[in-house]
Amino acid sequence: MEQSILVESVTYSAACQGCGAVAEWCGVQALVGGTLRWDAESTCSTCGVALAVCGGALPDDVRSRLLCERGRGRARLRVSGPAGSATVMRVLRAEFGIGLDGVKAVLTQVLSGEYPATLPEMELLARKLRASGVDAIASRTVD
Repeated sequence: MEQSILVESVTYSAACQGCGAVAEWCGVQALVGGTLRWDAESTCSTCGVALAVCGGALPDDVRSRLLCERGRGRARLRVSGPAGSATVMRVLRAEFGIGLDGVKAVLTQVLSGEYPATLPEMELLARKLRASGVDAIASRTVD
């Protein structure tokens, strides 16, 4: 199993849980081994409350911000060999929980860079493909 860590970070504003003032948060999505993590922390400049949230899923609104943040863009998957192979489609079906009727459309989106995924998310997919014998590389596509 691949052990390198891949990290994307984003800063955003959210209400302080201590006083309700607007606080700046720093969040990190990390691919650690074969698992995606989401960690966030903040120290409120108004009341001084410091919070850290570790583990869990990346919130949808923060994920959208991470995907759209200037200079980042979506991630793209490059696959050597037959991109429409049964192995690639089997991994996609397992990873995204889709049926046979939707896998070709998702395959097209993933390979063209149109599928909305962060670099850690796409690297996780690439690792799963490599573990299945498919040569796959995740890279960033800047919008």
